[in-house]
Amino acid sequence: MNELLAFGLLGFTSFFTLINPLGAMPIFMTMTAELSPAERVRTARKASIVSFLTILFFAFTGQLLFKFFGISVNSLRVVGGVIFFMMGMDMLQARLTRVKLADNEVKKYVNDISVTPLAIPMICGPGAITNAIILMQDATTFDKKLILVASILLVILITFLVLYSSSKIIKALGETGNNVLMRLMGLIVMVIAVEFFISGVKPVIADIIGK
Repeated sequence: MNELLAFGLLGFTSFFTLINPLGAMPIFMTMTAELSPAERVRTARKASIVSFLTILFFAFTGQLLFKFFGISVNSLRVVGGVIFFMMGMDMLQARLTRVKLADNEVKKYVNDISVTPLAIPMICGPGAITNAIILMQDATTFDKKLILVASILLVILITFLVLYSSSKIIKALGETGNNVLMRLMGLIVMVIAVEFFISGVKPVIADIIGK
């Protein structure tokens, strides 16, 4: 029992740290500032579901999939860094909230950002995917696998609740506050992008030099 509890605690704390719901909230806020509260909730819900399913998918098939295609998590880090950097540039120039969305464009916009970049790689990033693969490998019993899935679900649920509460914060900040927050978060996102990119490229370069 103590072993299962320790494994569950490890799963919860590691995923909570890697997904970082509080860190994801400002980015979500700035990207959905022009949406209605209902559409914002819908975006958060879809992003949470997609990220949960993606983490589970890699947890159960990650090692086989990566070996089959001959790819590594480092490649995912590089791609995630590029996506984050482009997103940070747009946020820095306040492009994401400059244009009002037409009613017939809202659904398409929600579908676009809820999967990428909100679900992948913001919520379900390389760290979370790697963690899922490693912990699933360590989950040698059915009980441990069940606890791991439960811990992932709990973290994703907390993430959804955090994103859901962002509607009230956006309303309190107003347009000026949102623009200031967007530019500030743009800088932070670009820094995260550089870290993603370097952490992915460094092992590749080290491997090339080693050969």
